[in-house]
Amino acid sequence: MDAALLYSGGKDSTLAALLLDSFYDVTLVTTTFGITDAVAHARAAGEAVGFPVETVELEADVAREAVAQMVEDGFPRNGIQQVHDHALEVVAAREFDAVADGTRRDDRVPTVSRAQAQSLEDRHGVDYLAPLSGFGRSAVDALVDANLEVEVGPSEDLPKGDYEAELRALIREEYEDTTVAEVFPAHDQTRVVGLREE
Repeated sequence: MDAALLYSGGKDSTLAALLLDSFYDVTLVTTTFGITDAVAHARAAGEAVGFPVETVELEADVAREAVAQMVEDGFPRNGIQQVHDHALEVVAAREFDAVADGTRRDDRVPTVSRAQAQSLEDRHGVDYLAPLSGFGRSAVDALVDANLEVEVGPSEDLPKGDYEAELRALIREEYEDTTVAEVFPAHDQTRVVGLREE
C-alpha cells in the first residue's frame, strides 16, 4: 500500500515516516505555493533518510487567505490550519491509498479532528494516518534523539520545507517587515540531516 506523508523535513514528519515504513510504501510529499524554494530543504532531508520525495503545488490564493487571517489574528494558528487542511485535501486527491502527517498528540496546530479525518477518508477513498497522534513531545524527542541527526535553530535562520517559511515570505512581500515578528513568535525548529548511525 502507498502512503503519502506531508513532509517538512523536520523531526516530527521524519519520525512519522520511519513509523509508517514497516507497513506502507511511503512517499514524502512536500508542498509549495511557489513563493520560496523551501521544498529544497525538505527534499534534502527526505533523501538523507532514504525516502522518495515528491513536490505538490498548492493554490496561491490559499496562502494569501491564510496570511490575511494570520495578520488579522496577530498569531499564526488559524492560517497554518487553513494551509494544512488544503494540503491534506490536495494530496488525498492523488493516487495514494493513505495520506498522513506528523501531527502529535499535544500539537496545538495543525490538528485533524476525528470528523475531519472521516470526511477526508470518505470523500477521497483514502485512509488518513497520524502515526504520532499517541505520542507527546517528550516521547517524540526521545525517539528523535535515538534515531535522527538534526539541526536546531531559530525558525528565521533554519528554513525547512514547512508552510511557515513560505507564509513568512509572503507576509514580508505584502506587509511591513515587522509584521512577521508580530505574527510569528520566536521559536526554534528542527531540520533533519540524516539517520543516526547505530
